[in-house]
Amino acid sequence: MQNKILITGIVACLLCFSSFAQDKKKKQKKELPKEVFIDSIIEPSKPINPLSPAKAAFYSAILPGLGQAYNKKYWKIPIVYGAIGTGVYFYINNNKEYIRYRDAYKRRLAGFTDDEFYFDSQGTPLTTPRVSTDRLQDAQKLFRRNKEISLLVTLGFYALNIIDANVDAHLLQYNVDENLSLSPHYKLNELDATSNIGLTLNFKF
Repeated sequence: MQNKILITGIVACLLCFSSFAQDKKKKQKKELPKEVFIDSIIEPSKPINPLSPAKAAFYSAILPGLGQAYNKKYWKIPIVYGAIGTGVYFYINNNKEYIRYRDAYKRRLAGFTDDEFYFDSQGTPLTTPRVSTDRLQDAQKLFRRNKEISLLVTLGFYALNIIDANVDAHLLQYNVDENLSLSPHYKLNELDATSNIGLTLNFKF
C-alpha cells in the first residue's frame, strides 16, 4: 500500500515537472520576435587613396588652382589667382619703375641730359633735372628691393597654393563618419556625491 502511494507521488511529481517544462518552452517561444528589424545600417567608409594628396599637389604645381579643382574646392580658385596675380602685378610695376630710373641713371653717367627727368609734364626742357643723379641711384635701390620682395611674395603664394591642395586632399579622406565619435561625459557618483568628468570613445562595428 505504501509502495503504491510512493509510486503515485513520484509519477505526480514527474507530471508536474513535465508540464512546467512545457509551459516554460511555450513562454520562450512566445517571447521570440517573429521578425528581426535592423535599427541602422552601417555603410563602409570610402577607400583611402594614398596618392590623392600627391596628385593634388602636383596639379597645383603645374597650374595654380588645378589642385583645388581636383579637390572640388572651386571657391578657392579665385582666391589663388587673386593672391598670385597681386604679387605678379607688384613685381611688374616695380620692375618697370626700376628700369625707368636705371636707364635715366645710365644716360646721366654717359653725359647725356635728355632723360625724361630733364623735362616737365608738358615736355618743356628744364635747366636742372627734376630728379638728381643721387636720387636716381636711390630710386633704383628702392624699386629693386620692392621687386625682389614682390617676387618672394608671389613665390610664397604659389607654394601656399600647392600646400593648400595637398592638405585639403588629406582632410577629405579623414574619417568623420558617425561610426566613430568622441564626446565628453559627466557622471555623478551617488555613493560619495562626487562628480566624474571624462571622454567617451564610441566605435560601431
